[in-house]
Formats: sequence, C-alpha cells, structure tokens
Amino acid sequence: MTQTDNRTMRRVLHREIAGTIGLITDEHDFRAMRRYRSFTFHDHAAYLKHVEGLLRARALQGSHTTVALFDPEEYAEFCTQKGLDPDNPSSRTRFTARLAVTGPTLPYEGQPLADLLPALVDEAVRQATWEYATTLLARLGACTTCGEDIGHAAFTRASDLLVRILDTAPPGSRHLVCSVTGPPETLVAALHVADTDGAVKLDEAEALEFATVLALGLATESPGGLVIRASSPGAPDRVYGWRLRAYGLVALTAGEVFDAYCTDVESGDLISPESNVDYCEPPDLGEVKPEQGHNH
Repeated sequence: MTQTDNRTMRRVLHREIAGTIGLITDEHDFRAMRRYRSFTFHDHAAYLKHVEGLLRARALQGSHTTVALFDPEEYAEFCTQKGLDPDNPSSRTRFTARLAVTGPTLPYEGQPLADLLPALVDEAVRQATWEYATTLLARLGACTTCGEDIGHAAFTRASDLLVRILDTAPPGSRHLVCSVTGPPETLVAALHVADTDGAVKLDEAEALEFATVLALGLATESPGGLVIRASSPGAPDRVYGWRLRAYGLVALTAGEVFDAYCTDVESGDLISPESNVDYCEPPDLGEVKPEQGHNH
C-alpha cells in the first residue's frame, strides 16, 4: 500500500472516531482553570472562539462531536480520587472521557456556540434536578405501616397523573411546568410535548425528570403546582393548572390561573395578560381520588 493510500485510510478512520470536548462555559470556571500552567488560554472569549473553530473543522471533516460541561471543581475532585495530577492535559482528557458517559452532553450539529452554551447549561441543570429529586425520593424509604416504598409509589402515581393530563389536554403542542417548593430550594421541571396529526412526541428524559419532580412533591406534600399551556393553530392558547395537595392535584380556578400569570413575581404588581390566551379551569382528569398517600 502506498503512502498516499495510508493517508487516505487514516482520514477515513478519523471520520469514524466520535469525540467529546469538555467546554468551560463561564468566566468564573475559566479563571479557576487558569491556575493550571498547562491550561494555556488567557482569555475566555478567545478560548470560546477556538473551540467553535475546532467544532466547525471536525464537522466539515464528517466527524461527530459531543460537547460536555466541564466543571473545574468536579475535575479537581476527580483528580484527587484517581491520584492524577490536575495540571496535566492527559488528566483533563480522562475527565472529559468520563463526562461523555456520566455528564450533561449535547451533540454539536453546526449551531452557533452562542446557542449551544445556554442549551448545555440547561441540560446540566435538568440532570442535576433529576438526580437531586431521585436522591430525595430514595431517602423516604418504606412506609412504616404497610412497608411499601414511598418513593416508588409516588413515582407511579405521578406517572399516572401525567398520562391523564396529556390524555385530557387539547390537541396541539403542550408545554408543562411543575414546581415543588422546599428546603433548600425550589425544584422546577419542564416538559414539551408535540402533537402532530395525533402522533404525540416527547423527550423521554424530560418526561422522566418531570415525573420525578412531581412525585417528590406528592410524596412529601410540599407546596407546589403544575401548569400546562396548550397551543394549536387557529385557536387561542389555553392555560390551566393544579396545586399539589395531599398526594394528588387540586384544580386551579380560571381566576387563580389568571392571577398567577398576570402578577409580577418580584413586585406583586399586575401585568397585562397576553393576547390570544385563555386562562381557564383544567379538564376533569377522570380519576377516583386516592387515599392520602401513606398517612394511614
């Protein structure tokens, strides 16, 4: 085989290799990485420009690249656990390889880095919310009276409610938001559902996170709520919702939904309602109200 053939084959193989880039998204994390002499970048904006150029070059070569969120604190902990020198490029490579499996990632599909950065941060927040809610559910343990796993029962209940909400929603796209208030912070999960000619499409990871946060609110009877916005062509958007109460949902009145959407959260002042939006009561979910969780 000639040298030219060898180079051609290597280029072909290069396109077959999937890569992951650990991306430092903000100035604070960038400054933290600058304490390592082997990290040779001095300006965050220039660093992002170089990353974007590399992503574009790999895309032009036909290579698939995944972008992961690089957290300096997690990196330092990783190096301590593995006995690695954090001031070594190979250590960063090993950490990035681990992020490809365990961390929040997004595929690079030619989008501007300005669009990819916030999407990557949102993905990280979503994953952290799910992991935190899952941990809290697991800590609830078994019911002292009947022995049932409280977290598992709550998740089953939340999944059933989610199915009922989607089944009774008007046709079209639906955007759901669930919030659960509790120490130390409020957890928020969102789910977007597309409905095209009766074919419902949703992101399974989003649905899992949404059901987990809802389950946590149900199991702990924490203050919270669930709202849905249904949109279909040629008709006003419909907005309605429920309070989380006693292992179930209690419908909000149309006035309560209007007040929630037309009041400034920080100042409490009224704001103008959106045009072409109906604030209304939710449809009947068609369920028999269950017993109050595990308050036997």
